Amino acid sequence: MLASSLMKAKFKSRSRSEKTQRNNPLKRNREGSSPVPGVVKRHPDGFGFFIPDNPEMADVYIPKHSMKGVMTNDRVSVSVYPEPGGKRFRGEISEILKRNLAKVTGQYHEMSPGKGILRDTSGAWGDDLKVIPHAVHRPNNGDWVSVEIVSFPGSDEGFRGKLVAVIGDALDPMNDALRVLHSHNIPHRFSTQVMYDVERLPNEVTEPEVQGRRDLRAIPLITIDGRTAKDFDDAIYVEKHNRGFRLIVAIADVSHYVKPGTALDEEAYLRGTSTYFPNFVSPMLPEKLSNHLCSLNPHVNRLALACQMEFDFQGVMEKSEVFEAVIKSHARVIYGEAQEVIDGETPEHLRSVEPVILRAADLAKILMAKRFREGSIDLEIPETEVELDDTGHAVDIIRSERLFSHRMIEEMMLMANVAVALEFTRREAPGLYRIHEPPDRDSIELLKGFLDAFGSKVRVGGQGLLQTQLTKALQAFDGQPQQHVLHILTLRSMSQAKYSPHNVGHFGLGFSDYAHFTSPIRRYPDLIVHRLLKAIVLEKRGYEAIGLEELEGAGSHLSACEQRSVKAERQIQAIKKARFMSQFLGQEFEGMVTSVTKFGLFVLLRQFEVDGLVRLEDLGGERFEFDEENLRLVAKKSGMSYSIGDLLKVQVAATDSDQGRVDFVLAGGGELVQRNQSAHKSKKSGFKASGGKKISGKKKSSSRSSSKKSEQDRSSTKRSARTKHSSSSRPSGSGKSGRKGSTRKSH
Repeated sequence: MLASSLMKAKFKSRSRSEKTQRNNPLKRNREGSSPVPGVVKRHPDGFGFFIPDNPEMADVYIPKHSMKGVMTNDRVSVSVYPEPGGKRFRGEISEILKRNLAKVTGQYHEMSPGKGILRDTSGAWGDDLKVIPHAVHRPNNGDWVSVEIVSFPGSDEGFRGKLVAVIGDALDPMNDALRVLHSHNIPHRFSTQVMYDVERLPNEVTEPEVQGRRDLRAIPLITIDGRTAKDFDDAIYVEKHNRGFRLIVAIADVSHYVKPGTALDEEAYLRGTSTYFPNFVSPMLPEKLSNHLCSLNPHVNRLALACQMEFDFQGVMEKSEVFEAVIKSHARVIYGEAQEVIDGETPEHLRSVEPVILRAADLAKILMAKRFREGSIDLEIPETEVELDDTGHAVDIIRSERLFSHRMIEEMMLMANVAVALEFTRREAPGLYRIHEPPDRDSIELLKGFLDAFGSKVRVGGQGLLQTQLTKALQAFDGQPQQHVLHILTLRSMSQAKYSPHNVGHFGLGFSDYAHFTSPIRRYPDLIVHRLLKAIVLEKRGYEAIGLEELEGAGSHLSACEQRSVKAERQIQAIKKARFMSQFLGQEFEGMVTSVTKFGLFVLLRQFEVDGLVRLEDLGGERFEFDEENLRLVAKKSGMSYSIGDLLKVQVAATDSDQGRVDFVLAGGGELVQRNQSAHKSKKSGFKASGGKKISGKKKSSSRSSSKKSEQDRSSTKRSARTKHSSSSRPSGSGKSGRKGSTRKSH
């Protein structure tokens, strides 16, 4: 990017056309400049797509012969040149700069006694992995194993690896969690040194530790969390006076126990976050800290970093301060119990803290109204809960119920996160922000297509605040069957929230200043924020600031750790859902089309929060074309079409618990239960199919050759269209989502 800026400055005096030509990275490459760096994605058919580091460059097709020895997500440098007689570009890989994988997980296939392979079933490796025999680890045929790569595809030694762990029988659901943790390289055991250091910590807060802290033990702070939660890292107290409200959010002072440079700190940084699976957690910190010393359990002394805020009756934060405190939670409240209090049915054991809960509810309503009025996007996407029995089998899949009490606590956390970010901004001190950049133009156009397909009358992307436009468009579908799908589609169209010391604001929430402060037990970025805060508000206590370069590195690493855990959590859900649906093979369900692609329909079942694919070839005897403009699949002869939002009946055709996939076929002759009328109103008499050819209902198109189809596939794979079916990590929220027993969003 710096080189690009210098080049633009150098040729500033030249004509616009000449400047455009010289600044085109692909044209510069054609003229003989050095290869372009980036990441390559390997297609199962052997060819690849190159994603340049320069966001101004389009993806580049890599032919099969140039992909030899290259694995998906490897960092490479590529020489790019134009295809003969066209405007498209293709590339040849010049060098593999960095391998993406060091360790892989797969199913062991025994070839002969003591020798076996892991098969490249996804096509991501380009070759099967030969497993070097091990003297201790002796897997059985079909076991899931973890293998450390010794030599890569294309090398003289071939693609080989040594066995490091035998996870166990692939058919045993109890091994699902270990398999997913290994496949994503998520640590799940603490070192001997870490456990030794933790055991040397005191079992309770000592009197010397309390010295110099503000004593809040008499204030009736309370924790509100899910029924199965064990790590309580936040407590709240709300007071009402004649000028407005006083809010105290007390957060577990993890930084007091986890010191920089220790083995414990290095282990926490390596994990970056806790990873939550059904009935299982791989914690960032050992249990003595996460569930005991740093957990704000009721009626015991705990060390905290507190944020005290003053609000007027319009929800404007008039002032705030951060300080070290000692607290004693007066009650452990469950979300359902808090909701009972709000609804006027207070349980007897919560009478003493009833006023705190009711005042918190009053403040939350004011804060929510202000936030949405000022542009925060209200995305309600309930989480899915997979209920397991003692053997690891799923017994039910339900949508988590999101109560007002959940949103109430979320508002308290949001305000604390805003207050600490403002502290960094006001003092011009280094901070680690939670940023969320606005969606790009292509993403907005894609989202507009979704909304138009559902019949939205709200103009999106014109003059005015984009967040407000999106909220109005979504509100028009409140209470309708399409609401859930539209919220997911809106989320998919947005950029990924991440951590950075460069504050660009948070688009989804509509905040100019936002940081993660409220969950240091399970998120390392929050621990960094605590340390940074102490360095500026407790200067005489010896806390040190963190340099910009170190914060930049931490932001990149911790954003990657977060995504690693999100992908693992999605994968375990998919595996458990596939296992669950295997009992319903051949049975029929009603579902809604949530995504339309050129290879089929994704359908979300109404009875269970499970989605699956109806493949294009299973839509019937007719040939269906993908109407990219109107997001439909349309039969050329009959005009039968399927669109996002359609309700239809499907039959469970197949399940794959290894990959976490469910396949459906149409039931009831493919007739729709309910048609999304707006989506089926074509704007034109014909439409453009995915290959760019215009189709009419009468004229028969010629069949495409395999080379033409490959070319069309390549041309349709652009950067703006790389959105996968699975929803991305949420762009907004307070940051306690993923915790067992909670439905809070991770903003």
